[in-house]
Amino acid sequence: MLELAIGIILGGCALGAGCAMIAGIGPGIGEGNAVAAACEAIGRQPESRSAVTTTMLMGCAVAETTGLYALVIAILLIFVAPGRFVNILLESIG
Repeated sequence: MLELAIGIILGGCALGAGCAMIAGIGPGIGEGNAVAAACEAIGRQPESRSAVTTTMLMGCAVAETTGLYALVIAILLIFVAPGRFVNILLESIG
């Protein structure tokens, strides 16, 4: 019975990490759209290149934080959470 509970804990952590990494799709799409729009804007008005590039890079940096947060959560769910949850389970059983 204990092995089943530990297996459920490990499976839940792996599933949670996979779901967290789905959040990495959003920044990729968003940054691609931002770069495409910036290239189009620079193509239409080449004199505004520095302002458009600066704004685009700032927006991409902010968008990337979502993916980095998801990566940190996934790493914690894979490496830290299973041990903590198993310890809690073992302490509760006694």
